[in-house]
Amino acid sequence: MKKVFFIGCLLLLGSACNMPATPAPTAESAPAQTDSPTPTPASPNLDIPTSIAASPTPEPPPYFFTDEFDTGSPYWEFLQSGGLSEATLLFEDNALRIDISTPDTWSIGIHNAHSYANVFIRAKISANPTGSAGLICRYDESKGWFEYNVASDGTYSALHGQWLAPGIAKYVPIITDRSGHLNAGSLNYEIGLSCQDNFIFLYVNDALIRRLEVTNYGLTEGNIGITVSSFKETPMTASLAWVTVNEK
Repeated sequence: MKKVFFIGCLLLLGSACNMPATPAPTAESAPAQTDSPTPTPASPNLDIPTSIAASPTPEPPPYFFTDEFDTGSPYWEFLQSGGLSEATLLFEDNALRIDISTPDTWSIGIHNAHSYANVFIRAKISANPTGSAGLICRYDESKGWFEYNVASDGTYSALHGQWLAPGIAKYVPIITDRSGHLNAGSLNYEIGLSCQDNFIFLYVNDALIRRLEVTNYGLTEGNIGITVSSFKETPMTASLAWVTVNEK
């Protein structure tokens, strides 16, 4: 079932609200040792926030960087809104894999090394067609964030998200529409989100599909992030090959 957004709708953990929720990650058992290399599991989500642990803590990446997910990083925090069980996070084949087993689950990964006012985030995603995936800019835990999602039904959306309490998020839709660059039944794209001054720009496969003014939301700076969510149908599995953060 396609996600339906309602202004002011509370995504209560395990509720029947039509708004899609973020998945609560559940750690998988470590695979048995074999002759071939085994993937490195990410730390499971517990409550908001939970970090992907890496010890000792490395130096933060440069202000503009590319993460190819060949290893874990303590600078990613994974949060969740909704869902009856936690999502599973796994570093596998030089990608970040997110498995969601429950419907209406929304998983958010925030990279907290740097804060950005103007920034361009791009990501390569591949997922089965039972949900959505997207990007986040200007994330502020108290003020909210901008979120851009592409969905498996061929639509895209821009949202203003905000935490009401741990595990409870409110989403206000800025726009929901269709694009000829998106195909129903597919979630294999390069997507981009640019936050520049009072505007956000939405991209699919390097094509600009929307320019939106966001002056009235009062978000001027914050962290970048990624998001994956399930609809009514499950399971939802998404793989992110890389995330790139640039000035423009």
